[in-house]
Amino acid sequence: MPFSGFDFIIPVLVVLVLLLLFAGIKTVPQGFNFTVERFGRYTKTLTPGLNLIVPFIDRVGAKMNMMEQVLDVPTQEVITRDNAIVAVDGVAFYQVLTAAEAAYQVSGLENAILNLTMTNIRSVMGSMDLDELLSNRDAINEKLLRIVDDAASPWGIKMTRVEIKDINPPANLVESMARQMMAERNKRAQILEAEGLKQAEILEAEGRREAAFRDAEARERAAEAEARATQVVSEAIAAGDVQAVNYFVAQKYTEALATIGSSSNNKIVLMPFEASSLIGSLGGIGSIAREVFGEGGTPQAQSNRVSSARPPRTGPAQE
Repeated sequence: MPFSGFDFIIPVLVVLVLLLLFAGIKTVPQGFNFTVERFGRYTKTLTPGLNLIVPFIDRVGAKMNMMEQVLDVPTQEVITRDNAIVAVDGVAFYQVLTAAEAAYQVSGLENAILNLTMTNIRSVMGSMDLDELLSNRDAINEKLLRIVDDAASPWGIKMTRVEIKDINPPANLVESMARQMMAERNKRAQILEAEGLKQAEILEAEGRREAAFRDAEARERAAEAEARATQVVSEAIAAGDVQAVNYFVAQKYTEALATIGSSSNNKIVLMPFEASSLIGSLGGIGSIAREVFGEGGTPQAQSNRVSSARPPRTGPAQE
């Protein structure tokens, strides 16, 4: 059976249709966006899934990764405000928000982000002292993130995080910092010790002051008691009570004799001749006690008993 020309056209058309379908159907994976260019001009963005374009007229331009990506910032030297040289490296995280802007607003997106981050690291850290640089890493990261994100926003990307990984001062500078830290700690220890000694002396002085106050108060109370006793005796004398006088004199005489007898320097005690009158004084004390406690007769009888208890005074011996 001979083949006509129509028999050859049908397979050719089928092949052409299949080629058009393969050229016009584009599958975009999850996490990516494709840009579409028509004669070199951007027209639209293909989202994940099955998409159709005009074959041989439209073509896929850039395949942009829309997932969050990490960019390693290499180590670089930074000169701080106090002229210290430190080696710094970091890491940057970014995410493409608009595929067309990321594809057509900048050439070499990762290289642009990398250079922008490194430049701002030198700028931010170079405006700080070394001590501030080592102690305020969170503040540095926050400032870097804000600056880099503002600069990269026209590129259709979002800087999610900029972190400083390591800050490495020179070895001699680390040694100097260690000595400085040790000196600072020794200084604080000496200050604390001095404060403790000062507080102890203050407390001791306050204790001495309180003791002196109590001693003075005790002496004042004793003086008041002595004055009161003297006043009572004086009132008794004014009233004609001789027994009160005898009691007062005997008490003082007895205290004086006790002081003389208890002296550690005297082995022999010479008693005065009038010491025999002490016995009479003691008798007077007994009479007063009996009168106070209600033991005995009239005051006149008690006075006679006191007089009889007093020994007779003897004169000097005859040669």
